[in-house]
Amino acid sequence: MSRKRVNPRLVKLHRSYSVSELAACLGVHKNTVRHWQNEGLTPIERARPLLFPGGAVREWLTNRNAGRKRPCPAGTLYCFRCREPRQPALGLVEYVPRNLTSGSVRAICATCETVMHRGARLASLAAILPGCDVQMAEAPTRLKGCSSPPLNCDLQRQTIK
Repeated sequence: MSRKRVNPRLVKLHRSYSVSELAACLGVHKNTVRHWQNEGLTPIERARPLLFPGGAVREWLTNRNAGRKRPCPAGTLYCFRCREPRQPALGLVEYVPRNLTSGSVRAICATCETVMHRGARLASLAAILPGCDVQMAEAPTRLKGCSSPPLNCDLQRQTIK
């Protein structure tokens, strides 16, 4: 089951939350807050109703989210199937520009042969992918610049009454 990354900035620092209030604030189930308590989120006291200080909740969620990050070192892209930073197969990478300064880098994972993607600036390609053969691709055409109208046009059916 996939885990949802909760935004810790939704919690107010100087407020205490009950289990149901914290669940409603973060958009999770009450049992999720109780699981967090088993994982190390501590209430103010063990007496009912359980109250959690907002500052402690925000700090705990920030540390939990930071522990799940996987930064990619130079020369690697993140593979979603392997869930690890991997090197591209045969060192071949394709750069597809979005605008003049930035674009998307695509490559095939050397382990599982899945297509990997990463956003990158054109100026920093050499630092992100040292030793890789980067091929520049054309940007995809947009519908906005299309000279002919679409075929499902209803202009012929409109009649003036």
